[in-house]
Amino acid sequence: MAEQKQNLMVPRRAGPARPGPAMAAPTLTPKDIFGILRRHIWLMVSLIVLGFIVGGASWYFLRQYFPKYTAQTLIKVLPPGEKEPLAIAARLAGKDIQYGHRQSIASLIKEQRSFIRLIDSRTIQETKWFKRFGEPLDRAIQKAFKDLRKHFRAFAHRDADFVVISMTCRDDKESALIVNEMLDLFLASQRGTSKTEITNRLTELENQRLSVQRELDLSNNALDQVRTRFGFTDLEQRYFRPTITRRLGELEVELDRLILEKNQIQTTIDVLEERMKGPVTKMVEREVERDPVVINLTQQLAALEIVLAGRLAKFGENHKVVRQTQQLINSTKQERQIRKVIIAQQTRQSNLQAAEEQLTVWLSSLEELEKRRSEAQAKQSDLELARVQYEQRVVIRDERQKMVDLIKGQIEKLKIMHDDPETPKVMAIGRAPVPLDVSFPRWKLFFSGGTVLGIMLGVGLAFLIEMLNDLVRTPRDVARFLHIPLLGVIPDADEDEQVHGVDLCLVVRQAPYSIISESYRRFRTNLKLSGSAEAARVLLVSSGVAGDGKTPVAVNLATTFVAEDKKVLLVDANFWRPSLHKIFPKPQQTSAQTVEPSGFGLSTLLTGLSGYQEVIRSSGIDSFDIIDSGPLPSNPAELLSGAQMKELVKNQRENYDYVIFDGPPVLLVSDVKVLARLVDGTVLVFNAGTTRRGAALRTIRELREVDATIVGCVVFAVKAMKGGYFREQFKSHQEYQELQLARSI
Repeated sequence: MAEQKQNLMVPRRAGPARPGPAMAAPTLTPKDIFGILRRHIWLMVSLIVLGFIVGGASWYFLRQYFPKYTAQTLIKVLPPGEKEPLAIAARLAGKDIQYGHRQSIASLIKEQRSFIRLIDSRTIQETKWFKRFGEPLDRAIQKAFKDLRKHFRAFAHRDADFVVISMTCRDDKESALIVNEMLDLFLASQRGTSKTEITNRLTELENQRLSVQRELDLSNNALDQVRTRFGFTDLEQRYFRPTITRRLGELEVELDRLILEKNQIQTTIDVLEERMKGPVTKMVEREVERDPVVINLTQQLAALEIVLAGRLAKFGENHKVVRQTQQLINSTKQERQIRKVIIAQQTRQSNLQAAEEQLTVWLSSLEELEKRRSEAQAKQSDLELARVQYEQRVVIRDERQKMVDLIKGQIEKLKIMHDDPETPKVMAIGRAPVPLDVSFPRWKLFFSGGTVLGIMLGVGLAFLIEMLNDLVRTPRDVARFLHIPLLGVIPDADEDEQVHGVDLCLVVRQAPYSIISESYRRFRTNLKLSGSAEAARVLLVSSGVAGDGKTPVAVNLATTFVAEDKKVLLVDANFWRPSLHKIFPKPQQTSAQTVEPSGFGLSTLLTGLSGYQEVIRSSGIDSFDIIDSGPLPSNPAELLSGAQMKELVKNQRENYDYVIFDGPPVLLVSDVKVLARLVDGTVLVFNAGTTRRGAALRTIRELREVDATIVGCVVFAVKAMKGGYFREQFKSHQEYQELQLARSI
């Protein structure tokens, strides 16, 4: 609690460009509500008694002159599924279905044609109830219809199989007569209506059956058309794979095989083409060696080499025969080599040509197979489309067949119900008796209703009075609406018997044991605990408008500081309405003399017409000096913002512990804004009896716009309210003070 209180007292400087704190939404606590009710308890009691009396008088008057009687009877409603024509055992409908059926019966009773049929009855038109609607007949019927809609009731029981019908009017016998007439007319109409409805429904169902049967025939014809158009007869057989599908699968497998072999042949051709450009392979060499010419040449070469070997041994290397043999061998070798090249080229060309011919054959087979596969795919697509169309028509055919079967069943049920004596499903339990007592007014309703209305009106008026009051009356108002620290609450002088006849500006000295004096000392303590009294030694005390109590607050605050052995200077800075010269008159002035402002004061000091010794005077209390306002200058705002004022604040800060300025109202003159910027802090005074929230908020806003430091506020002349904090505080303070005085004696 101490930390919360200290945080509440911390001063806050608000610049002109910075918006004020967001205003919290006002809320009422249970304690606030209880306090409002206590403060207006007699108003609420008076309205409660008045409501009780008015309710009783209304009941007596209506009982004597405008009584109303209500007659009622019951209609039993059989459940809609109580008897199933084609079932052996009865099948009961659910509770919700039965209740809905009873509600529909009640709605039929209250519909317009039922009321018109009742009004057209000769029995009803001869009653006093109908005759009081006057002439002409058409207008009387309209008025009677409106009265029936207002006073005739028909509602269904939630758990019982009954519909209650009732009528309220001024004559007891006629109320029963109207109910019984409506009962007879409704039962008769229900019996005729039920037979007619069943007959009409039978006709409609028969027409519907014929229409659906035609659609069913068209659906069967559509199935035959699908079979004929596509040439398929097995569209409904789904348990085996169709021949077209199997054939298409086989063709696709064969096509894949041919494509694979074609790719292999193409690869072989590519390899042979590459070999045509490169060296002769071993496989080609083997083909060359098997050539007859090459074999003959090889044999000739072998024979020549044998002959050469024999001639070398016989004739030597240089012999002419040897050289001829050698030349013959070389020519044979060259001829064999040429033959090998020719045979190799022919072999490779032959292999390539054979591969190309094989590729041509495969491409022809592949083209033929692709054509057969396309034909199979087309037949498969036709099959799928035929099946889709066939299935769609099968669904339509099945739906129409079900509808035909369902309609036939309903026709059979309606034929049985047409001959059933319980078809209307409504039965009369008995006729409505003549009511023995009035149904309106009821004394319980009027007496209790008048009392409740009195309570509601009293509570509402009490809260309305509280809500319309926008004065700053309590500390809670400061916290909820102003959002600045609350430094003190000064009670109203009428609440404290010890200050009767005491000047409110001197209450701390002349009535030190009063609760108002204690409130000023609490104000001083809060100011010191908030840190403002140490940092802000030069203070300005001001208010929104004149008469809010700023001067008593300033004087008594200074007096509480003096009581702590502090040296205090109190400056009257209100040039427009000075008051310190009256509160602290000079010694030479007597009570019989008219107290006038001194010739020297703050204005003469700031204009340089006098010095500090001439304007500072004693208040008659030790360590407590005063500077009067002096004559009213022509330019007060300029004087307060000048160098002399700054010099005054600087010098007196060194000479005194506290310098307190009693300033003018913020909302009336601009002087206080200039002065608020020079001092260390400003204390605002709000009068609980006159200061409104709007004026208080404007005062705070005016000071924040000039970047003044608002230390906090003081609520002055606070009156104790029932259920409020000060009522208990006054009692506790008086008891505590009496106890202390008794001990001291």
